[in-house]
Amino acid sequence: MSLQIYYLVISVYGWISWKKGKADTGEDLPVRKTTIHQGIMLTSLTVAVFFIYYYILTVFTDSPVPIGDSFTTALSITATWMLAKKMIEHWFVWIVVDAVAVGLYIYRGLYPTAFLFVVYSVMAIVGWVQWKKSLDAQKLIM
Repeated sequence: MSLQIYYLVISVYGWISWKKGKADTGEDLPVRKTTIHQGIMLTSLTVAVFFIYYYILTVFTDSPVPIGDSFTTALSITATWMLAKKMIEHWFVWIVVDAVAVGLYIYRGLYPTAFLFVVYSVMAIVGWVQWKKSLDAQKLIM
């Protein structure tokens, strides 16, 4: 439940950020690359969330795959925040999440859900291609 609240809050934040970018300049919030500093911070926070979530899953639940669940959850939290900031690298994070999730769902025998995450992977690749074109177009304008 708490994860759903996070996703709701960060989605509203992202919507406001994207809309604000448009209001300030009259243009869409630009696609941007993650800086090295941001990458280090995001990686550190992702690792911290992984260990916190892993602890919760191993102590308070009977999750059969706490490492995989913690890994995909921590990366999903990070990817959603990066999406709100319109960082192009978030697509790579989603591709990793989707690939790991496919394996987890196959392991659990949840084949339709595994197939859904294959579809999500394709969507993430298409999203990255579109955002890359947008980023390249921004460079030409500058």
